[in-house]
Amino acid sequence: MSSSRNSAHSGTRGYAHLVEIEAPPARVWRALTDVGLIRIWSGADAEVDARSGGLYRIGRDGGPSRDAHIDIFEAQRRLRLIYMSVPSSPPCASAIVDDFLLDVRKGPNTTSLRLLGSGIPEDAAWDPLYKKMRMGWERNMARIKVALENPPRPKLPQREFGDRPLPGLDT
Repeated sequence: MSSSRNSAHSGTRGYAHLVEIEAPPARVWRALTDVGLIRIWSGADAEVDARSGGLYRIGRDGGPSRDAHIDIFEAQRRLRLIYMSVPSSPPCASAIVDDFLLDVRKGPNTTSLRLLGSGIPEDAAWDPLYKKMRMGWERNMARIKVALENPPRPKLPQREFGDRPLPGLDT
């Protein structure tokens, strides 16, 4: 007997992203767990209780946030987040998970950052949220790479034109 899956409830789907970052694992780990760095790459407010069992929250000021329970916290190796349900989301019988894995494959100063997302229902009502999560993390991982490989440099104070002599003129 063959079984067919009901298209409205046919299981779950996920996503996978990989980015190679020219930075040691400790810096990449900080980018995932330090509130100040999260604010830089996400452009949003953040709250992190960086420990197993802690809270991981990223959200817009005055807007919705994504709250997650930190399920696995292995410093510089693995961060697994289990998202809490949101009343405005469609019903979901599965746990929605993001699993960040850090690995050094190309030398000590290059970190492979992998993200495996899973548990998003294959229900049409979840399509917009799925796309938003998948594309959002794709952009955020690129932003993490840029922030770590090209950190902002403090600007040197600009000298006023009158602060120094003009070339060729004696003062």
